[in-house]
Amino acid sequence: MHAITISEPGGPEALVWDEVPDPVAGEGEVLVEVVAGAVNRADIMQRQGFYNPPPGASPYPGLECSGRIIAVGPGVSGWSVGDEVCALLAGGGYAQKVAVPAGQLLPVPRGIDLKLAAALPEVVCTVWSNVFMVAHLRPAETLLVHGGSSGIGTMAIQLGKAVGAKVAVTAGTKEKLDYCAELGADILVNYREQDFVAEIERATGGAGADVILDNMGAKYLDRNVQALAVNGRLAIIGLQGGIKAELNIAALLGKRAAISATSLRARPLGEKAAIVAAVREHVWPLIESGQVRPVVDRELPMSEAAAAHQVVEDSGHIGKVLLVAP
Repeated sequence: MHAITISEPGGPEALVWDEVPDPVAGEGEVLVEVVAGAVNRADIMQRQGFYNPPPGASPYPGLECSGRIIAVGPGVSGWSVGDEVCALLAGGGYAQKVAVPAGQLLPVPRGIDLKLAAALPEVVCTVWSNVFMVAHLRPAETLLVHGGSSGIGTMAIQLGKAVGAKVAVTAGTKEKLDYCAELGADILVNYREQDFVAEIERATGGAGADVILDNMGAKYLDRNVQALAVNGRLAIIGLQGGIKAELNIAALLGKRAAISATSLRARPLGEKAAIVAAVREHVWPLIESGQVRPVVDRELPMSEAAAAHQVVEDSGHIGKVLLVAP
């Protein structure tokens, strides 16, 4: 088969469409013929040499895909050759075939095109596990989503609104904020021109945000704590703004607030399977009813992954960038 390989860390040009050995479905796995994958920030970090795959995972980038099952390994039940699926991966989505633990498979939601389903697994599992399973967002609470126009952000807006929360977002352009509003965002903050702490305080009558989903890390830590409500929960899922910052513990104590920091890729198979099962139970009905949908900016051939990475690094996109396998 062909896959995107990374011979050494570097820029987008480090991504090479090359012939590689076919994967094999091991115990508890299925082999999926990939129809499409999607670009995530983690893929860019891997390409740059900052986020290596966990032990035993595919060396090729790609944390989600959609396709058809072409082989079922020993110990797998409930899935058959020919099933159309999408999958959460520890790697290997930028390829024509990938071996997937059965617990990380999802059926393609009714009404969603097979190719489009590649935009779902990573963002839905990330949002559901952090905003709902860890931070326990409840109806009528305020959710602040940084990077509201990203793949994660567009999904968080929709799921927040689906449970009856008020949703605030930050983004860097009017176009992106307008799109967030179309998805249901109630509070729009242009981080280039406005202070999100002040805007959240104003919009909530001084109460603050009950849950914050943060992709920035160090750069926003202090201001995120300032923006939290009493009993607020900050969920950190990214490091785009750095890895080290000072924490005002007195401010955190004063608000009786909590901070969590999670990633999906290196979690044990059982934890991933539990998240995938929760997503299938709670989110798939929302997608099949049309209440929630994947947001895709563009599709590119998988062999042009370098161009897709450049699009994501330039941050001009809204939603996901898909890679379509030949």
